[in-house]
Amino acid sequence: MSDKITLQVNGENRSCLSQTALPDLLQQLGFNPRLIAVEYNGEILHRQFWLETKVKSGDRLEIVTIVGGG
Repeated sequence: MSDKITLQVNGENRSCLSQTALPDLLQQLGFNPRLIAVEYNGEILHRQFWLETKVKSGDRLEIVTIVGGG
């Protein structure tokens, strides 16, 4: 039995290991955690909860990169 799961990140199916912590997944995907906001299953997930959040099969993540400019 595989411990890989499938979830959706910004509308695309991705796979990762079961019970991957959100910060680890973000790093694997190449995101700088200081410059993003995360919507987790339809709700903004505050940064203080990232470490305790383990992704599960079928989860939906929308990751928005913060850009500066003027």
